[in-house]
Formats: sequence, C-alpha cells, structure tokens
Amino acid sequence: MPEVSVASLDPRHQKLIENARIALERGNLEYVHEVTTQVLKAQPGCLPVRRLQRVAQLRANRGKTTGFMGKAISGLSNAPFMFGGGKKEPSKLLETAETMLAKDPNNVPALKMLAEAAGGFGLPETVAFALEAVRELEPENRGNLLALGEAWLAAGKPTEALKVADEILRDKPTDADAQTLMRKASVAQTVVKHSWDDQASYRGKMRDESQAVSLEQAAKVVSGESMTHRLLEEALGMVAKEPNNLNHYRGVSQAYKQLDNLDEALVWVRKARELPVGKTDAALEKQETELATAVIARHTKQAEAALAAAPGDAAAQAKLAAAKKELAEFKLTESRRYVERYPNDHPARYTLGTLLLETGQTDAAIAQFQQAQKGPQVRIASLVGLGRCFKAKRLFDLAVGQLNTAKNEVSGMDDTKKDIIYELGTCFELMGKPDAAIEEFKIIYSEDIGFRDVAEKINAFYSKS
Repeated sequence: MPEVSVASLDPRHQKLIENARIALERGNLEYVHEVTTQVLKAQPGCLPVRRLQRVAQLRANRGKTTGFMGKAISGLSNAPFMFGGGKKEPSKLLETAETMLAKDPNNVPALKMLAEAAGGFGLPETVAFALEAVRELEPENRGNLLALGEAWLAAGKPTEALKVADEILRDKPTDADAQTLMRKASVAQTVVKHSWDDQASYRGKMRDESQAVSLEQAAKVVSGESMTHRLLEEALGMVAKEPNNLNHYRGVSQAYKQLDNLDEALVWVRKARELPVGKTDAALEKQETELATAVIARHTKQAEAALAAAPGDAAAQAKLAAAKKELAEFKLTESRRYVERYPNDHPARYTLGTLLLETGQTDAAIAQFQQAQKGPQVRIASLVGLGRCFKAKRLFDLAVGQLNTAKNEVSGMDDTKKDIIYELGTCFELMGKPDAAIEEFKIIYSEDIGFRDVAEKINAFYSKS
C-alpha cells in the first residue's frame, strides 16, 4: 500500500479535508476527528490527514487524562515495535490503534501498534510518524529510537536516521546498534547524494575498498584508542574534502569525545555551528550546550579533587567556589536561552524550572513548571516541582494540592511515587499535622522500610503514642 498525498485523494475527500482544516482553526475538534477518520478509512496511507487528526486529538486531550471520546484502554502490551509488522493482521491492528488513540492520543502502546500496522501495510513514513510521537513521550526509550532510525531509512530519509543515531551515540558513544544505524544511514545518504542505483552493493560502488571498510568499522564498537584515532583521522580528512557537510564535523567531535577530549569535541561542534546549515540545527545546538556543560563540570570536579588533596588550602577553596558558580550560572543561562528559542519544549522548561528553584528564584521556577506540566513526559516531575516551590514559599495547602495530583497520577509504588509521598508527608509535618503526615509515611514504610528516614519517623511517632 503506497503512502499518498492529499492532492491524490478523491476530490470529495480533498474538500472534506479542506473543511476539516478550517474547522481545526475554529476549534471544532470533533468534526476534524470525524472527517479524518472517514478519509483514513478509505486511504490509511495519507499521512497529512493522519497528522491533521493527531493535532485535533492532542488539542482535545489538553489538560485531560484521556481524549474526548472516553477513557483509555489499559493492559496493552508494551512489547517493542518491530518494523515490517508482526503476525497480526495489519488492518485489525490499525483499527484498534486508531480507536485507542482517539480515546488517548498519548497512549504509547497504541502508538506502537499504529507503527506496527503501518509497517505491515508498507507505510514507512507513517511508521516514523508514530514512533516520533512515542519519542516525544519517551525521549530516552533506546529501543524506540533505534526502530525510528530504521523507519526513516526505510522511508528513504537517511539524514533523519543519522540524527536519531547521533542522539543515541551522544549518550552512549559505544552503542553498537546505534553505530550500525549510523553506518547504514551514512551509506544510504551517500547513495542518495550520488544518485546511485541498486544494481550492485554499496561496497562495489565505493571509489575504493578502504572507504567501504571505514564505513563498516565506524559501525563497530570502538574497542581501542588506535581505532578511534584512525576514525578521527578519516573524519578530519572528510572535513577537508567536504567542509560544508555537518556529518563529518559530527564524526570528528564524536571521535574526540570517545577519546575523552571534551574540549576538542566542543571546538568541532562549534565549528559545525558556524556553518550556515549548522546555525539552525537544533541537535547540534543541544550538543554544544551539553559539551560545554560537561567541560565546566569537569573543571569543577578537578577543583574538588584539588581541594580534597589540600583540605585547608584557601586558594583551592576559592577555585572550587568559582568553578561551582560558573557551572550554575552557565547551566541557567543556557537553559534560559534554549527555552526562549524553543518555548514549546516542555522538558527544557522543566530543566529551567529545576535550576531556578535551586538558585532560590522560586516564582520564576513556578512559571516554568506550570508550563512544563503540559508535556506528558515531564508532567509528574513538574507537579512535584510545583509542590516543592509552594513548600519553599510556605504555601503548604497549594503544595499539598500539587503533590496529591502527582500521587494520584502515578500507578504502582516505584521510587518516583515514594518521593512524592515523602514530600507530601513533609508538607503535612510543616503544617503541624503529624497525624496526616504519618499516614503518608506509613504508605512508604509498608512498601520500603529502608526508604530515607521513614523508619525513624514511624518509630518516633509510635514511641510518643
């Protein structure tokens, strides 16, 4: 089944979609859903229509735990998505996924099911669309990122696959699967660039055998410095040949990072950012900030080590204090700048709120957490952040309200929920409500006696009784 454009739809459907777009602007979200559902039933491969439908679903779901059609179905398997579809009938998978997403567009298992169904239908761009939605909700889900990269490759968009591989490798440079993805995407990008056909393998199309070997080696786990140095030399040579290709700069920076030379890694990211195409590359901008932070953080650790070696040294103490101040100020400045540029990045707003709270700028932190809680991936953490802000301002009733909301939205009893309940109990203590506080601490105590000082609190309470 091919993916189709709106222009290739039946004229009647084209008119319906035009009306749906007008309805979206006017806020008639149910009409948008009805129309897009009707069109997608006839043409499930029309991705622009599916995108339009998701926008309406997300708007309808804003501020709710479920969409406008009811409660989400629970209990669906969280099994990882496999490109190409599974043994289940794609049409049935698609129908189920669409029904579930209409009820809750942030249902990750349903998005994975949509991706699986699209893979079964041979719709790689729709697969990528679904997995991109999963990434927004679970940005650190490595399995999803790898599947997303493969989907972009299948869709003939190796540049997007390279970005995904680079995202994984920034956190784990030796990730073999991500390096394999990087290699395949690099080869595919080269093939696209030179308009090579499929009559022979990429190895036969390379100018020489050594270039093919270099691409294959780049995908393997770099087990020694000698290999990393070789890859670095090759990346530097590629920069000289193609000075406007961002991927070569990424390769140089990545090699320096693997060699633990963060300063040089940062230098090369900044060189890439100086290129016209690099100035607007959000991934590079984020990488520059992360590397710059890592460099300053390393200087701080070095200052800590120096003070540990000479505990009473006034100069060492001053150097450490200056390093800590520089790190805190840099993080805050960069975080503010990033949020100003990308105001809809909810995780970034959460990070900024956390930094502001740490520096005592409580009101500014509240403003950031209030915006950040709109992002599903950081909603709970932002509610807790708000609770801590209100607690710092001694607005305990407001703090309790936020923490109770967070508590009720977390199922099970993991460390996150224990932290929330502990904060809630602490608020009740500060409000002079020991009975309410101990009820919260008992919830943790019954599950984990070793969590923080809850055992001491429980023992102290009952000894008084």
